Amino acid sequence: MRVQLSSLALLSTLLRFPLTSAMWPFPPKRFKGNALLGAGSLGLDTDGRVVALGDFNGDQFLDMVSVGSDQKTLTVHLWNHEQFKYRSSTVLRHNQRIVNVVPGDFTQSGRLDLLVMSQSPSSKDQLDLSLYRAAVGGGLETTPVLLPPSSGSQPIPFDSTGDLRIDLLGISPSSSGDRESFSVWQNVWNVSRPNSAIYELTEPRLEDLQCKPSNPHSHAVVDLDGDCLADLVLVCDDGNTGDKVFQIWINQKNAGFRLQQSGKLPAGTQSLSFADVDRDGTIDMVFATCTSVSKSTGLGNDCYVNVVYNKQLPLCASTTAPSFRNGQRVCRGPEELCIADPNFTFDLSDRPESDAFVRVSIKDLVPTSDGTTPQLLVLDTTYDPSLPVPLKIGDLNLDGFVDIVAIVATPSGDRSKLAKTPKILGSVACGKGVAGCGSDGKGRRGWSVLGRGNNILEEFQDARGVVLVDIDEDGTLDIMVQRTGEQGQGSVWFVQNNFYYDAFFLKAIVLNGGCPSGWCYTANSSRFHPYGVSYSGATYKYTVLDTTGQRAAAAVAQLPQTAYQSLLTPYSFIGLGRTNNYIENFFVGSTKHHEEHFINMEGVVPNSKVVIIPSADDTQRTDWRKELYLRPGEWIPLVTLTVVIATVLLALIVLILHLNEKREDERERRKVSHHINFDAL
Repeated sequence: MRVQLSSLALLSTLLRFPLTSAMWPFPPKRFKGNALLGAGSLGLDTDGRVVALGDFNGDQFLDMVSVGSDQKTLTVHLWNHEQFKYRSSTVLRHNQRIVNVVPGDFTQSGRLDLLVMSQSPSSKDQLDLSLYRAAVGGGLETTPVLLPPSSGSQPIPFDSTGDLRIDLLGISPSSSGDRESFSVWQNVWNVSRPNSAIYELTEPRLEDLQCKPSNPHSHAVVDLDGDCLADLVLVCDDGNTGDKVFQIWINQKNAGFRLQQSGKLPAGTQSLSFADVDRDGTIDMVFATCTSVSKSTGLGNDCYVNVVYNKQLPLCASTTAPSFRNGQRVCRGPEELCIADPNFTFDLSDRPESDAFVRVSIKDLVPTSDGTTPQLLVLDTTYDPSLPVPLKIGDLNLDGFVDIVAIVATPSGDRSKLAKTPKILGSVACGKGVAGCGSDGKGRRGWSVLGRGNNILEEFQDARGVVLVDIDEDGTLDIMVQRTGEQGQGSVWFVQNNFYYDAFFLKAIVLNGGCPSGWCYTANSSRFHPYGVSYSGATYKYTVLDTTGQRAAAAVAQLPQTAYQSLLTPYSFIGLGRTNNYIENFFVGSTKHHEEHFINMEGVVPNSKVVIIPSADDTQRTDWRKELYLRPGEWIPLVTLTVVIATVLLALIVLILHLNEKREDERERRKVSHHINFDAL
């Protein structure tokens, strides 16, 4: 009995023992409070602006490249996970005014190079292209490799030959006329000949191309017909009216690109962005339109947010629903997401009865207290030349539907100035009175400003650009605000997204196949992971079940745009919403010209990062390397502590029962030993 009482006393002591901070084995949370919180500059002190994003040291943390106020000094800032801040690394001094910077593995070495586009001193309509290659021991070479120049309309990276190498599509100054204006900088780099040329100018494989590209443009490499193979979107100028038109060129692999659809964009169209807005497994088109734009301030008047939905084969209602009807495919099954729909279309006709083209006024989204009409920042005039400011798209609340971040100008306390403030236009379900929905409350998705009145973004009045990034790779989509410095708080400021939703995410990145084994080897036999290559053209499609058992599909593009400092992350951040299951089907598509250019990964774990390395050889194999990295979430310490406490409790119970049984056995043994066998007497 004494042993039992002592055991119970020990158990009572354990349960009553205070878990003080000194005994807590896990570090405290860096940010507290469920809100958008200011994180400061995080060591990224620059008098200029951030111009590029990439992973330069292959540690799977996002690094940044800034250009100084002189527009000639480039600085690579590496993220330090332990110190939770950026540290300046390589500093390059370019001899010409920098217009754009594109990180990419142009030599398939597994490390990031830097393609710098600068203003040519010989002509204002020409861009000189310089490539700073990755150094063998890390960093960048200080002497660039000169490439064939481009016209003022910035070239974009894309894979023209299906070998996973970075080619460029743009306009060579030597070309003339609208019909043959485009050229391809074909990547011909040969690692066995380090002094050989990197690019050769060739003709694009675009049949019957007639397009005068806009400057600035918003060309994109993104899958629009649903086959998980990136297509080509061109934005051109209509020579007759001066309006903008779009052209969609379908990727036919070895047969080149075929013009599928072209159409006129609404008057006042700004930069195009692409995302799956309604979560139906197809990529939609998002852009702003303004009646007029001030060239001095970059502010647009009477602006609208426009969403053009991709009319394409939907997801089948259930796994048992037939995909064909009368010999025609009517839907895609969960395992058929990468089947092309040749009849897809974008309908830009503004008809009241159609929900394929939705226009929402900025005035309806962001009403002002004094009744004035808010303006939309569409040009950053603080840079020379002015940069387009597109609508930034990402899932900030992890509900599975992308949100929009825009910079809206409203009257401030100083009547002589306007406050340029980032606004989060959250995607919400349609209902009566919701902007973007019909008068009857029906529609695909509506929009509402998130965090109104309780948002640190309201404190910014000098924003000139926003970037959606994941600070420290903690699984939330954060915001980096580029500022003019008028408020005296520097030119870069980070906002930590600290909303703790009971939803999940997935991050994915497809590499360029340069090191198919997952390791790259140098001449001295040292090795490193090729995680920082910034490959454009990958496509992701997935199906997931929510907590009610409803199946949804979504499509995501990887790095579809790079021109005019679009500042997209090299990875894709995917909000999964609320789910209690694995990801059913996760399709990953590349630009490889194999018969099977995609794979299907089943049972992917949410809250993780997927790294896919396609095979870069010319065989028809699909022996892709797949790596899954789980994020150590904040719930892991709690689960560990719970398991430890439960194990101790069970051990104590077993010990108590064992002692009780041992005592009873001893009692019975003694009783037997004192028993007298009278029969023997």
